[in-house]
Amino acid sequence: MIAWPIAELLPHAGDMILLDGVERFDDESVVTYLKVRAGGLLNAADGSLPAWVGVELMAQSVAAFAGCQARKAGQPVELGFLLGTRNFQCNVDAFPVDAPLSIRALRSLQDDSGMGVFECHLDGPGIHAEARLNVFRPPEVARYLQETPQ
Repeated sequence: MIAWPIAELLPHAGDMILLDGVERFDDESVVTYLKVRAGGLLNAADGSLPAWVGVELMAQSVAAFAGCQARKAGQPVELGFLLGTRNFQCNVDAFPVDAPLSIRALRSLQDDSGMGVFECHLDGPGIHAEARLNVFRPPEVARYLQETPQ
């Protein structure tokens, strides 16, 4: 397990942090984990997480990858953007309360402009989901956010 608290790796706050932590990471991938708990912002009435939340779990895993890379390099964690998801598939309608989930995100492409593609897999007991996420992290995030269209 990685000792850095997940809140220090994600540019999220409070209840929007859905992951519990990072199990491991390397130069090309990350494995994150969580245990589904009732009462969160995205939970259904029965406490489960709808399967579509899997996309957010994958996106937060990609953000955790970027956070780990930044921390390793002694740089600040910065904001990134989920541009799109391709081929999201899941074999269940929801992730039940108390289900342990593991998410693996593997970087398959990243260029100097900040565009990246990650192959993601989410697994738990009897659960499998997968998707390809397109992400963007501009080199100078603060400047990028302050720019106004002409």
